[in-house]
Amino acid sequence: MPRTPEPPGPSDTEGELLAAARAGDVTAAHRLGKWYARRGDRAAARHWWERAARAGNVDSAYNLGVWHDKHGSVDEAITWYEVAAGSGDAEAAVNLATLLLEQRGDVRQARGWFERAASAGSRQAARRLALLCEDIGDDRAARDWHHGAATAGDLASAHDLGFLGYAAGDEAQARGWWEYAARGGHADAAYHLGRLLDAGRDPEGAEALYRLAAESDHPAAASQLGRLALARRDLRTARAWFERAAHFGRVEDQRMAGFVCVELEDPAAAGHWFGRAAAGGDTEAAYNFGLLLDAAHHDLRGGRHWLRQAAAHGHPGAVHELSALEPDTRFGVQRVPAWDRPVEPELAARAELAAAAAGRRGATPLRVRDLVEILGTWDHVTRRRDHPADLITWLTDQSGLPASAIEHLASVRLTLVRPGTAPWPTPAEVDHVLATCRDLRKRLGTP
Repeated sequence: MPRTPEPPGPSDTEGELLAAARAGDVTAAHRLGKWYARRGDRAAARHWWERAARAGNVDSAYNLGVWHDKHGSVDEAITWYEVAAGSGDAEAAVNLATLLLEQRGDVRQARGWFERAASAGSRQAARRLALLCEDIGDDRAARDWHHGAATAGDLASAHDLGFLGYAAGDEAQARGWWEYAARGGHADAAYHLGRLLDAGRDPEGAEALYRLAAESDHPAAASQLGRLALARRDLRTARAWFERAAHFGRVEDQRMAGFVCVELEDPAAAGHWFGRAAAGGDTEAAYNFGLLLDAAHHDLRGGRHWLRQAAAHGHPGAVHELSALEPDTRFGVQRVPAWDRPVEPELAARAELAAAAAGRRGATPLRVRDLVEILGTWDHVTRRRDHPADLITWLTDQSGLPASAIEHLASVRLTLVRPGTAPWPTPAEVDHVLATCRDLRKRLGTP
């Protein structure tokens, strides 16, 4: 926002300000620019700010940067911000660096101005600088500037430091920064700390963090609380939490709300949630919505519609139901069914943390369900085996798959459960390993 000396003087009338400004009073010229700006006279505001700025008023130079950023040209905004920033104005330096970075793509100069502002104590500059360093791959500098911003109270940088620690395999550092941010009210930090505690098999501590995050309407935290209540067979509490998460448009929670409503014998509510999830593209919800419409509402036409939608996406149950109802109908090739086996809570937490860490700063996100399938497959087929070296040999012998494919699967799985041992897998790598998982389960005769 444009600046003006505060508090306003008692003689801030147009006539008195004009007289003082024309007599060479720089502060009066600056005030007069703000006076005209408030009344929408842009040309007059610019005129008096330019007079004051040329006489050395830094606030007027800053205001001209703001003015040209909104109403003039980027080049002139940069010029005036440089005048103010060159006099040591940290806020002008932040705005200047932002324009240089976003409008000109000048990373070198932007970094220099961010550094000047951050060294002058600007928490905003320290955070922007940390993110810039992350983007250009200067991880050490990114950590240092995030640390400066976080210790100055920037909770977002504390949250980011937690992820940087987790990705490096330093879970103690991740926990410390997420605790710091969570105590300050950062809901995402509370949630991710909860997932870290779940990964460390501390469900009671995790639940406390989920409740803290849910107080700020964190939908994923509400979802986790719903799953915990469902595990205890507290259906009414589970329903409340799933519905709370479902209102944010999360199709998985809409589907789970539908399942709980079926258990509570509320078919109307179940139909509502299954319908919303099915309309959002959830195949399992479409299948269950079709069954519900047929059985509970006697809507055979609607039921078949949603069964066809599910069957078109390869749902084996929907294909089976329609084959009985419409024996002459041919369906396309069934797709590989989604992984639906339950996995240990710590594996689900590791998958989610890995996806969140790998998808930071605009990277192509990994799908949590894919990572869950990788971890779940390995856990399922190796549960009774003890030694990784023997496992790879045993799985190769039993499945007939190339040893390199099994080794690749083992390597990606290790990265997910022990961050820092290798870079996060790429989406293409995940797809390749998923194909190995599905082929492995098929060859071993497991779903």
